[in-house]
Amino acid sequence: MTPLGRPDAEKVLPGFEDINRYYDRSNQMYAAKIKPGEFYVSKSPELIVTVLGSCVSACITDRVNQIGGMNHFMLPVTPGAKSDPTNVTSESARYGNFAMEFLINNIIRNGGERRYLEVKIFGGSKVIKRMSDVGEKNIQFILKYVESEALNVLAKDLGGESPRKVVYNPMNGIVRIKKLRNLHNDTIIRREDNYLHQIEGDTQSAGEIELFD
Repeated sequence: MTPLGRPDAEKVLPGFEDINRYYDRSNQMYAAKIKPGEFYVSKSPELIVTVLGSCVSACITDRVNQIGGMNHFMLPVTPGAKSDPTNVTSESARYGNFAMEFLINNIIRNGGERRYLEVKIFGGSKVIKRMSDVGEKNIQFILKYVESEALNVLAKDLGGESPRKVVYNPMNGIVRIKKLRNLHNDTIIRREDNYLHQIEGDTQSAGEIELFD
């Protein structure tokens, strides 16, 4: 018997088949878990989940057409690079400028309309000591981006020193944020620090945020 809320295979949007999914028993829905450098768009009854340290995520929803998505990027801008926004597995999605372009374009390509887009932005904590300005640069980037693109920002939770778990419903835009305790910080710091090393090597209510414990 198919569990409640499971997205049928044929309803997973093209290009997103390899994103990790699991059954969230507490919410009785399937969820897609995205990591740094990934993004996901859905028009099915499922959740999108990620954990943020210095990284930033944008949750973008078109509630009229019931479609939305989330990205997760580590660095604001990659200099002088071009990429194909139709390629959802592109390594460029690790950078904010491409991550935002990819997410918006894929929502619109799959039935969303720019005039209905509602945006919520999260992350940018100070968790990487050796590069303490990463989170702040990500915050500056995302705030400037949404302003320059005249996007409708309904909510934001940025900065601070605590990692965040983000649970997002792409069809209605509802977001739940959990501030993680110090117990969890080491894993998140190691993951983001390793990811940053990898990048350096390669480049040589719908209008509210609910906090939960």
